[in-house]
Amino acid sequence: MSQYSDSKLKLFALNSNSKLAAEIAEVIGLKLGKSSVARFSDGEIQINIEESIRGCDVYVVQSTSAPVNEHIMELLIMIDALKRASARTINIVMPYYGYARQDRKARSREPITAKLVANLLETAGATRVITLDLHAPQIQGFFDIPIDHLMGVPILADYFEGKQLSDIVIVSPDHGGVTRARKMADRLKAPIAIIDKRRPRPNVAEVMNIVGNIEGKTAILIDDIIDTAGTITLAANALVENGAKEVYACCTHPVLSGPAMERIQNSKIKELVVTNTIALNEEQKSEKVTELSVAPLIGEAIIRVHELKSVSTLFD
Repeated sequence: MSQYSDSKLKLFALNSNSKLAAEIAEVIGLKLGKSSVARFSDGEIQINIEESIRGCDVYVVQSTSAPVNEHIMELLIMIDALKRASARTINIVMPYYGYARQDRKARSREPITAKLVANLLETAGATRVITLDLHAPQIQGFFDIPIDHLMGVPILADYFEGKQLSDIVIVSPDHGGVTRARKMADRLKAPIAIIDKRRPRPNVAEVMNIVGNIEGKTAILIDDIIDTAGTITLAANALVENGAKEVYACCTHPVLSGPAMERIQNSKIKELVVTNTIALNEEQKSEKVTELSVAPLIGEAIIRVHELKSVSTLFD
């Protein structure tokens, strides 16, 4: 591994995704910073930073994935520790931003928890956030500090381009994901289709009809998050029933909670392609699931931020 030359750049990992953090460190050419996370007997978190970071630009890798609240508290306490140890800048690398689906008041008396999390990070002392595929892009506006919003579509598109599938159509599982599907379709020079669905009650999706031509084609479903996999598996089954030749699915953030894996195994999905923004546990690993690494993208973004270069050119 070639060594990154600036000793003022420090990279630390917390517990949510230490494997990804190690990959990012390798991409940059750094050793991970020395720190430890311990628990008191009542569950309180204690963090020790075991090297000097005075005057350094520190990057902390932490996805706020399950257990979400544990990982958010770890991160907030780490930020406070870094601030009190005189770090020059505290940059949060959050591949998956938890609570992003609570981004607006859909009903009376609902919280906007995505904004609350942004406030907590800023109040703790974060000076920048680097994240991937926010569920709602407007969450960037919840912050008063710089936020670099990276995209997973190029990584997913490159993988499917390499498979050289013929006669493909990119499918959005709902109206909200059309922009994402269009970005993928532009990269793969393919048409798009949309699943028009109605949801009779929360967590129950009901497919209504398919807008676009999918007859005899290889369909690639794309979403940002797959959680319980109800929407994506229902969509895949509907595509096959309506004449699609075969169905692939992909997403940036594999939350895969509850019955997700069972649903995917029993669905018409031939292959589910995900990134490693969230670490997969043993139950979530399967011959149907392909995991791609976002480490090269995040590593390059960190170097560009640190060297005051443009990050947007990563998507040209």
